[in-house]
Amino acid sequence: MLYFRLLPERYFRLKSQPTHGTARKQAVEAIPIPPIDKRAAKSFIRTNERIRAREVRVIDENGEQLGVMAPFEALKMARERTLDLVEISPNAVPPVCKIQDYGKFLYEKDKSDRAARKKQKVIVIKEVKFSVTVDEHDYQTKKNQAVRFLGEGDKVKASLRFKGRQMAHRDLGYKIINRLIMDIGEAGLVEFMPRMEGTTLHAIIAPSKKAEQQQPPAPRKPAAPAPPRPEAAAPAPVAPAPVVPATSDASSSPVPTP
Repeated sequence: MLYFRLLPERYFRLKSQPTHGTARKQAVEAIPIPPIDKRAAKSFIRTNERIRAREVRVIDENGEQLGVMAPFEALKMARERTLDLVEISPNAVPPVCKIQDYGKFLYEKDKSDRAARKKQKVIVIKEVKFSVTVDEHDYQTKKNQAVRFLGEGDKVKASLRFKGRQMAHRDLGYKIINRLIMDIGEAGLVEFMPRMEGTTLHAIIAPSKKAEQQQPPAPRKPAAPAPPRPEAAAPAPVAPAPVVPATSDASSSPVPTP
């Protein structure tokens, strides 16, 4: 009796019945099985009929323990509440199952995983290469690059490759790498001291906690400038009132006496 899969939703069993001669009659009997939830298969979470333990410890949707019972009894309780039976702790003895909405459970789990990935820091190892005959200006430039990488929270791999007869003067390479470690100072911590691998001398320096605390926050985008307000119209100038000269009456003015 052979088993093989023709469709993802069903198993098919092949029965062979010999007849006259070499001819065989084959009958295919289809045995339906419950559909596979792709999300459950990806996360290896057993639900409902896929729970194969003899006994399970059941927790209801409110977090209260219902005790140890057979899986079919727990599944019956979950169906009565129109919920699912989800195995949340398969390694416990007996396994722990919870009555809850399976879709909501997966959504909350994905949401918590995304939040955890946002908080974690991905550390990148950046390499700074030297040579035995490195010039002073090149050395200072690469040292500043290493300090900048450490300030950004990345690890630095300082490597120095010996060429030809330079292998007879390894002490010169050790002096350059040790000088770099001394010049970096408190900006980094040495994870691996200088060591040889083939013809390459390298050391790994990790950022120190002080450097991570002193790292400035990311600059914020400048806010858009507010539109200028329309200026208030200046008041119109008031014309001065005309001055009327006082009129003198000849009869009222006094007549000088001789």
